[in-house]
Amino acid sequence: QVPLVESGGGSVQTGGSLRLSCAASGFTFSRFTMGWFRQAPGKEREFVAVISMSGESTYYADFVKDRFTISRDNDKNTMTLQMNTLKPEDTAVYYCAAGRGLYLSRRSQAVDYWGRGTQVTVSA
Repeated sequence: QVPLVESGGGSVQTGGSLRLSCAASGFTFSRFTMGWFRQAPGKEREFVAVISMSGESTYYADFVKDRFTISRDNDKNTMTLQMNTLKPEDTAVYYCAAGRGLYLSRRSQAVDYWGRGTQVTVSA
C-alpha cells in the first residue's frame, strides 16, 4: 500500500493555475507534518511548502511565497497545494511528503513517507 498518492498535475501556460492533491493512508495522518517538495530535471529535490499537524502553521520556500497555498484536511486525510501564477521554472515533479520533524527541518532527510510524484509542466 502506497502511503501517499498525489494527483492533479498537468500542463499549463505561464500564469496559469493547478491544484495538487495528496491522499494519505496507512498511518495516522494528523500526527504528521505534511509538505511538498519538487525536483526538476538535472536538479536536486527541493523544499516547496510545509504545514503543521493541526494545519494552523505553514511555511513556504521564497520562490513560491504569495503564489502557492498549502492546506490539509485531517478528517479526510488529504493535503492540497494550490499553485497560482505558475512560471516555467516551476516545471518539476512534485512530491507529497510526511514527516514528524518536517516542519522545522524542511529537508528530505526528515521525510518518513514519500509519494511517487506528479508532473507539473509550465510552458512559456
